[in-house]
Amino acid sequence: MDNLTLIGMASIFTAGITIGIGSIGPALGEGRALANALTALAQQPDEANTIIRTLFVGMAMVESTAIYCFVVTMILIFANPFWNYFLGQAGG
Repeated sequence: MDNLTLIGMASIFTAGITIGIGSIGPALGEGRALANALTALAQQPDEANTIIRTLFVGMAMVESTAIYCFVVTMILIFANPFWNYFLGQAGG
């Protein structure tokens, strides 16, 4: 097995692990935030606008972590900086 194949395998494996593990935390965080927001809405329906606005801002911040993991995955698969180096070394 040559170095180019190893780099390809490592990139795809790392991309899969990154998106797999990187999406677990935000999913749990968003579920917990939604549950707490629904509890707060049930207890204080007069403050619905404030609670919902804060919920959406918080969820956007939590979701940004998953988006960063997705961006890293796309870089590893489609714009891997090691590919050009090893293709140049292989003469391709």
